[in-house]
Amino acid sequence: MFCWLSRLYRGLSRPTRRTTQLIWGSFSRSLVLSSQRRIPELSSFVARTNTCGELRSSHLGQEVTLCGWIQYRRQNIFLVLRDFHGLVQVIIPQDESAASVKKILCEAPMESVVQVSGTVISRPPGQENPKMPTGEIEIKVKTAKLLNSCKKLPFEIKDFVKKTEALRLRYRYLDLRGVQMQYNLRLRSQMVMKMREYLCNLHGFVDIETPTLFKRTPGGAKEFVIPSREPGKFYSLPQSPQQFKQLLMVGGLDRYFQVARCYRDEGSRPDRQPEFTQIDIEMSFVEQTGIQSLTEGLLQYSWPSDRDPVVVPFPSMTFAEALASYGTDKPDTRFGMKIVDISDMFRNTEVGFLQDALSKPQGTIKAICIPEGEKYLKRKDIESIRKFAADHFNQEVLPIFLKTNNNWNSPVAKFIMEKQGLGLIRLLETQEEDVVLLTAGEHKKACSLLGKLRLECADLLEARGVALRDPALFSFLWVVDFPLFFPKEENPEELETAHHPFTAPHPSDIHHLYTEPQKVRSQHYDLVLNGSEIGGGSIRIHDAELQHYILATVLKEDVKLLSHLLQALDYGAPPHGGIAIGLDRLMCLVTGAPSIRDVIAFPKSFQGHDLMSNAPDSIPPEELKPYHIQVSWPTDSETKKSSLNHPCHPES
Repeated sequence: MFCWLSRLYRGLSRPTRRTTQLIWGSFSRSLVLSSQRRIPELSSFVARTNTCGELRSSHLGQEVTLCGWIQYRRQNIFLVLRDFHGLVQVIIPQDESAASVKKILCEAPMESVVQVSGTVISRPPGQENPKMPTGEIEIKVKTAKLLNSCKKLPFEIKDFVKKTEALRLRYRYLDLRGVQMQYNLRLRSQMVMKMREYLCNLHGFVDIETPTLFKRTPGGAKEFVIPSREPGKFYSLPQSPQQFKQLLMVGGLDRYFQVARCYRDEGSRPDRQPEFTQIDIEMSFVEQTGIQSLTEGLLQYSWPSDRDPVVVPFPSMTFAEALASYGTDKPDTRFGMKIVDISDMFRNTEVGFLQDALSKPQGTIKAICIPEGEKYLKRKDIESIRKFAADHFNQEVLPIFLKTNNNWNSPVAKFIMEKQGLGLIRLLETQEEDVVLLTAGEHKKACSLLGKLRLECADLLEARGVALRDPALFSFLWVVDFPLFFPKEENPEELETAHHPFTAPHPSDIHHLYTEPQKVRSQHYDLVLNGSEIGGGSIRIHDAELQHYILATVLKEDVKLLSHLLQALDYGAPPHGGIAIGLDRLMCLVTGAPSIRDVIAFPKSFQGHDLMSNAPDSIPPEELKPYHIQVSWPTDSETKKSSLNHPCHPES
């Protein structure tokens, strides 16, 4: 089994913005077969004898045939030919006997596809190119064939040429020719191949495809609906293979995995698409620690060899700890600026809004320290921070500058510095030029606000040259002990599941389920990498009676929609659990790409559109007729309201 790119781009921690020559060079050295350590047959079954990137001085004198795109031409004397493997210089013959060859190679537009045959020769002394892996040789052409001419391009096929994302997506087939996209997709292929090898060959997992056409699932994200030819009946595209993988455990398959396509009808974001891919895993007779160890081993085994090795086991943190220290359930642990509870310092404070906060249930006072904030933050930054807190959290944020002569301090901040300044410095371990951001309110709300400001301030500091988050560092973290249920935002008296309704309660909290379900922790676990959730899973409920109670009594869902699953659990379902790793998001972080759209071959736009093919598209009424549906066109006012509510609208 081929394992591509096992040492892809050796020495590159983040290939973005690196030179084309360096990437092609590392690529050409790294195509090996991991199990047999052989170079793959890259030119088998095709019209070429070699790839452009593999030729070296050891090939001198050989007759070769190459196929590729014309990357560059100079003075009609030589051109650079490119394929997926690299670049090679081709000498255009100048003698009369080769006039037809010269005509083809000189008149073909850039990015035309050609086939050339000739001899590998040394470059003249002093004309070698050490930046080019093939820089010691060139091809003396004898014959050439124009395979396809290229029209004028909408943009140059060069990574340093700036292009709008809309233009890139419209001409995605051209964008894919770029070095960076080639790197991203080939590295993705390599990692997936290694994951298959680890799961199937080393640990006996079975790769099973599950259906794409399914039925509506209660709770969770919105699903895409697919009409059927039966009146009033519809399929749904699955958000994940969750039910199927549990049913496979009931069926005795024991260890399942799949590179699964999943669908959610939600607004697109930089780290989300309406269709996405996950590494889906389920095991029987397993506990949480078993799933975590398997996942750590999987990532360690498939990790690119040019990055620092993955160190296991990953650290772990409870949901409550993550919220209290970082204000989020997916903390970026590459840098400090942790949230500190300073409530005890202000129990007898005379400051009104602090007194008011502490007098309420769950009332607290929290703070974070911005290192050298006085040096790097501007007045407009402080104003923006306070406005954000007021607009999005209805909270007051009080900036405190530790230098006593700083005139940016408000009267309240000056008063706090006079009364509690030494305590703040001790608790937050501050330095003279640091800035403290203080807020007061309900625990979760105050932590969430400071968690957002922590990341915002990190962005501001890094934009001004402060090194906070090492881009070459990959900081994995397990977050565990999530609540099993959260109050619904629209109706806090009702509960909704924090993960999905098939997650098992924590054994220590099962007694709360029938009296105080909001106190029950779950056996759910998330895997976080550099502040992004890249995986999530749980131990599942395998008892039909418990599953029925949670669905019907706690969540008030229609159990008829899940009658097949409840019935299966009654027929001897084994204990089981699993995890799903978001492949797109993982690859985005590994490659350092700004968006998951840069690690997907044909992604959708922010609006969920395929700009290349103009999908989704309209369908004639006569083609809708067999599905017994018709389009109800919105009014002008409904259209305007829809555009205002769109997640990409500037006012949203």
